[in-house]
Amino acid sequence: MTRLVENPVERVRAAYRRIAEVDRPEVWITLRDEREVLAEAAGTRPGLPLAGLVCAVKDNIDVAGLPTTAACPAFAYTPARSATAVRRLTDAGAIVLGKTNLDQFATGLVGTRSPYGAVRHAEQPEKISGGSSSGSAVTVALGIVDFAIGTDTAGSGRVPAALHGIVGLKPTLGLVPTTGVVPAARPYDCVSVFAPSLALGRRALAVLTGPEPAAPASRDWPASARFAAAAAPAVAVPSPAGLEPLSPWACATFNDAVKRLRTNGVRVSEVDVGVFLDAGKLLYEGALVAERYAAVGEFIETHRAGVDPTVAGIILAAGTLPAHRLAADQARLARCRAVAAEAMAGFDALLLPTTTGHPTIAEVAADPVGVNSRLGTYTTFVNLLDLAAVAVPAGRADGSPFGVSVITRAFDDHVALDIAALLVDVKGATGEVCTRAPWDPVSGSPA
Repeated sequence: MTRLVENPVERVRAAYRRIAEVDRPEVWITLRDEREVLAEAAGTRPGLPLAGLVCAVKDNIDVAGLPTTAACPAFAYTPARSATAVRRLTDAGAIVLGKTNLDQFATGLVGTRSPYGAVRHAEQPEKISGGSSSGSAVTVALGIVDFAIGTDTAGSGRVPAALHGIVGLKPTLGLVPTTGVVPAARPYDCVSVFAPSLALGRRALAVLTGPEPAAPASRDWPASARFAAAAAPAVAVPSPAGLEPLSPWACATFNDAVKRLRTNGVRVSEVDVGVFLDAGKLLYEGALVAERYAAVGEFIETHRAGVDPTVAGIILAAGTLPAHRLAADQARLARCRAVAAEAMAGFDALLLPTTTGHPTIAEVAADPVGVNSRLGTYTTFVNLLDLAAVAVPAGRADGSPFGVSVITRAFDDHVALDIAALLVDVKGATGEVCTRAPWDPVSGSPA
């Protein structure tokens, strides 16, 4: 296998130079000592799938010897063993630079709910980066790392990708084991990948996927899994009513993406996406939010002073929900799954905007729950309905990057990747981020 980086030591030096150049301390919670990382780079074994690539890890995912905080200092612990996802990356030759900032306890889509500081957008610092995997996305967008991993329960691996014009891969639940990941809503948690290109994201995801005997929720590819899209795939897109949350400019940019699919031979038809959007509301507005309390509620009850007020409000309120409401909403979700499956019958994928807009940090401060809810309009249902998604850039709207998501049934991850590739190319929107990076991860030479 061809190596991606010819000189891992120089790649690490370039990363630390870039960290100093951009001066974004709020991106990191723990940054490893450069000398230690250089020594690790010097011992990189050639021929490994990710040999010499540098990456960042969201700080709710364990890295051996580094504190895991979930953006809450009182919660911090230092694991002796890395999360399964991290071990798979480092075994494949990737080099971890450090742990990145996030919305506390992975509760949010804004990137501002952290005592370590609001993570500002890579290009527009008055605007949000998106969350909860805010720091991981920004390290990729700023060209510090070659790729990063985050988590995605409600859209945390896709919203920040869309706001930065990079790629966000949210695999089928369980394909990447969550052992060593601080839970947010355990049945719907997922490890995700940020990358400047589909090719590199796919390469990292290939290393990450696979079952783990010790992880009962992990899953393997079934015999029926499709590893490529059909020659002329069929894609559903929302009817005009499904695009009402968008501005006119965002609608126009989305429609341009639809035209691009048609130009590339995709059969496109409109569907009513109401059932998908309604299902997504169950994650926070319904009793399924009780999973958040089950994950960290008891800790928050005894550590109120160290918890973000918005995060505490959401999680503690979930602790008062009666069990019969959870049972009722689980039944409601099952009905939504059946209707959604019917809506997708005959289609290979569903194309949606990834998010609804790009608010400022001040706008989030003024309405933290409302703004966050709007950002998740097109993302929160995906894990609830056991779907996979690939978020890719689709141009710009309202002065910011605009992204779309290719959403598929469980285990059709490769179908989503192939269809997403019809929307971007090496020199297109994803390549633009690569050319701004100080290092080209494909050629292994300075950009």
